[in-house]
Amino acid sequence: GITLIVGGGYHGKSTLLNALELGVYNHIPGDGREYVITDATAVKLRSEDGRFIKDVDISMFINDLPNKKDTRCFSTLDASGSTSQAAGIAESMEAGSHLFLLDEDTSATNFMVRDAFMQQVIQREKEPITPFLERAEDLYKKAGISTILVAGSSGAFFHIADTIIQMDNYVPKDITASVKKLCSQYPLPAVSVTDFQLPHSHRIMSRPAESSKRLIHNSRGNHSDSGATKPERLKTRISGTDGFSLGRQEIDLRYTEQLIDAEQTAALGLLLKYAVEHLADGRRTLPEIVQFLWKNLSLHGLSFFTENQKISCGYATPRIQEIYACLNRYRGL
Repeated sequence: GITLIVGGGYHGKSTLLNALELGVYNHIPGDGREYVITDATAVKLRSEDGRFIKDVDISMFINDLPNKKDTRCFSTLDASGSTSQAAGIAESMEAGSHLFLLDEDTSATNFMVRDAFMQQVIQREKEPITPFLERAEDLYKKAGISTILVAGSSGAFFHIADTIIQMDNYVPKDITASVKKLCSQYPLPAVSVTDFQLPHSHRIMSRPAESSKRLIHNSRGNHSDSGATKPERLKTRISGTDGFSLGRQEIDLRYTEQLIDAEQTAALGLLLKYAVEHLADGRRTLPEIVQFLWKNLSLHGLSFFTENQKISCGYATPRIQEIYACLNRYRGL
């Protein structure tokens, strides 16, 4: 269901959420982290201003844009906070996540909630965004996706929460019963929400046509255009957990917050390079490509994706959710 984490500033709300983010990984006994266990498909979501989005169905949250742009197949080179967060949810659903982790501090305010006064000033038909507050219950009841949300400013979330935890000096306390009694004194205004529909996705992945020409060096020392195309040689350069470059394209993973090691980023570079060179053929969909990568990664390890079937040190296996996130942020496909 929906779990709300509340409390005063500096009492441990975001610290608890951070522990849950990393609870998707196993830990050796002894340091305490082995007691924080989170659903392995959990995804931490946040707004990513300026993010690249390609052909994502964000109509669950955003519709009827003034420019008539189709939000069932939405693309942009420079996403706003709200559209990036809506895309992140749709992409995470495609990646098979059963749990969303959100922090109000790193979310787009207009994406999360609209208060009663704002709803009176800006009428529903003039607002293209259906806030997360009005979708969270349907996400659980109709899509089986739970939410853990850190909230510090809006009391509206108390009404939809199944469990409410207060952090008090880093100690969690269940205050669900007492808060639910108060909810009747602060009712939410009635709103009309469009019907809930799961996002649709059938994204075929292909590489753009190669435009480079092979130059032939003749006996006179001149160059001539042979007319034959030569695929760009793709090289990767890792930038810690912030991302990497593949050829001329930068893949920004700064806000993929469950990447914890540069060795995972290096592995993502290896997987994306293989996908671009061998799998993006204009016929396979994104999920088909990711499932191929994941199956062979599970059966054969990372050496499967190297030319000589050998792998050096310096790589660590990412989750399937981060593989999806990586492909979704690659502008070259």
